[in-house]
Amino acid sequence: MPSDRRGLAPRKQPRQIRAELTRERILDAAAHVFGEYGYAAGTTNRIAERARVSIGSLYQYYPNKDAILVELVTRHLDSGGAAVARSQAQELPDTLEGVLRLFVRTAIDNHLDDPRLLRVMAEQAPRSAELLAKVEAHETERFAYIEELLAKHPEVRVTDTYTATRLLVTTVELVVHKVIAAPDPIDVRRFEDELVAMLHRYLTGPSETVGPRTA
Repeated sequence: MPSDRRGLAPRKQPRQIRAELTRERILDAAAHVFGEYGYAAGTTNRIAERARVSIGSLYQYYPNKDAILVELVTRHLDSGGAAVARSQAQELPDTLEGVLRLFVRTAIDNHLDDPRLLRVMAEQAPRSAELLAKVEAHETERFAYIEELLAKHPEVRVTDTYTATRLLVTTVELVVHKVIAAPDPIDVRRFEDELVAMLHRYLTGPSETVGPRTA
């Protein structure tokens, strides 16, 4: 359920380079503090100390740590959206396996920075209306692109590309996030190989096992 926007929005939007650098320092410090201490113990005092700013200066930019965490999630979404846009803009591999690997690797690379911070963002971040709208906008754009790609690719045998698109995009996003954020380590490239193989088998399997395309 989305949270009330009050208390989740930044108080101050930087207009000068120095102010923007201060804001970025606060966000970078918060990412380290949340990753190291978790959300409950990741206090604004610790964030201010790590950022080397006074607590008063921090509150000039953010009213509380909820607002900082929402900003970190927004930054993560924007970074992922930009990475996906770059992958879509380049010339795609000829094979379906190559296309899937490109998309899976892009998702994995966008989740490698700090698994502990990923868990905090997934489990603790308030869901503002603006944040939910951003997630929906990213998904809508990605769904449209992938569905068109699946409909045209000669190796794809599923007939219901509408459903296949949603399975593909959602599976990559949720599985990558869950596995990379897990506390136990994993061989990232082996994980990539297995996920690509799973998706490839689904998309190229016998078409008669998949339901008809919906209108």
